[in-house]
Amino acid sequence: MPGILILPEWLIANTDEPPRRETGVRVVGDLITDVAANAELIRSFPDDEHWEASGQVLSPGFVNTHTHLYGVLSHGIPLSKAPDGFWPFLKDFWWPMVEDGIDHEMLRAAVEWQCQLMIHSGISSFYDCLEAPHSLPGNLEVESEIVKKYGLRAILSFEATQRVSQENGELGLRENAQFIDRCHQRDGLISGMMCYHTTFTCSADFIRRAFELSGARDTLVHAHCSEGTYEPEQALKNFGMRPIAYYDHLGVLSPNMLLSQCVQIDADEADLLARRGAHVSHMPLSNCEVGAGIAPIPQLAAAGVTLGLGSDSYIDNFFEVMRGAFLIHKANQCDPRKMPARLVWHMATEGGARALDLKNVGRIQAGWQADLQLIEADVPTPAGDWNLFDQLILYRNPEHVRMVMAAGKPLLKNGRLTFGDEQQARQAVSAQAARLWKKAM
Repeated sequence: MPGILILPEWLIANTDEPPRRETGVRVVGDLITDVAANAELIRSFPDDEHWEASGQVLSPGFVNTHTHLYGVLSHGIPLSKAPDGFWPFLKDFWWPMVEDGIDHEMLRAAVEWQCQLMIHSGISSFYDCLEAPHSLPGNLEVESEIVKKYGLRAILSFEATQRVSQENGELGLRENAQFIDRCHQRDGLISGMMCYHTTFTCSADFIRRAFELSGARDTLVHAHCSEGTYEPEQALKNFGMRPIAYYDHLGVLSPNMLLSQCVQIDADEADLLARRGAHVSHMPLSNCEVGAGIAPIPQLAAAGVTLGLGSDSYIDNFFEVMRGAFLIHKANQCDPRKMPARLVWHMATEGGARALDLKNVGRIQAGWQADLQLIEADVPTPAGDWNLFDQLILYRNPEHVRMVMAAGKPLLKNGRLTFGDEQQARQAVSAQAARLWKKAM
């Protein structure tokens, strides 16, 4: 079967070893079959298609471990006053003005726009958490139809919650379970995940039921956790223990659990996360937006917790998200050694894939999925194998991404999308945001 040779100046195969010069890959179908020096690949496979990528870096595609595709509709929404804390952010703004107003038409426009943004940003895989209780049922199918057209590897879920009603919560769990079952039958790049909101909007029985449904389907379970001080305060008041300990008490804290945020956790909770093998998704910039605080990510990394990086659909430029993770913790802990660039790149690639339980995704190795990106390497100061991670994080942006591939299929080539009308998508998302804002006023 003929293949494609991608021949860059630099190869980032993984973060366990330094980047390699003049080393590329052979892609056949959806897999990487060979990793070797460019010259060796050309000699060995002279009849393959050659993609010359001089002056570019070949890296695994980024894995966005937490986004809300609908979230773009909220950007710039008029507010009479800004929320003065995390609980008011949810109660007075996010729930009534954003989540509760989302319908299927708004979802289609938001997902289309966000898929284009993610591809431009070097993302080949992502996990989406949909929060729109009044858009049930069928909203995950609406998202899936759009994502499938763009060719991204995606995990889609609905955030089931009892904050509206018990019946609505059950409808949310059912939406996830049925979508997971349909994805298993389709055997494509899109899959599902079980998801519920938090300990303060879901009962113990509801949480256990989510895990029962996921266990029968062999999927992870996602929840937001301790994004601000509100949840740990409520957990101590209602359960006599903090959220991580509460999950352990319920018997659900395990490698089958993906927790997002984990900002306001203490040292005992960090240790418990590591011992139980739970996965964590870190959103450094959106944590700043809601005044939540700064998560103890360097400590979680040192403890061996599986960590991914997410945009939370606040700032969707994934290079900016990486810069946030790279810089914020240095300032917060007054130590420039914290969060080295290599660790951040790992969280954005293989670490993120592991956090989402994606198999053979996130590194460049024979037999692994051909989820790849090419990034222009013309940074302003010299780049070498000792500083390439730092240079890319500090000086690159979506306009420097030249190619993105998922499962061997190009989604972006020569800096241009292979599918989709960007102007039309921009107009549609603007019109649907205006509809949402009108409903919210």
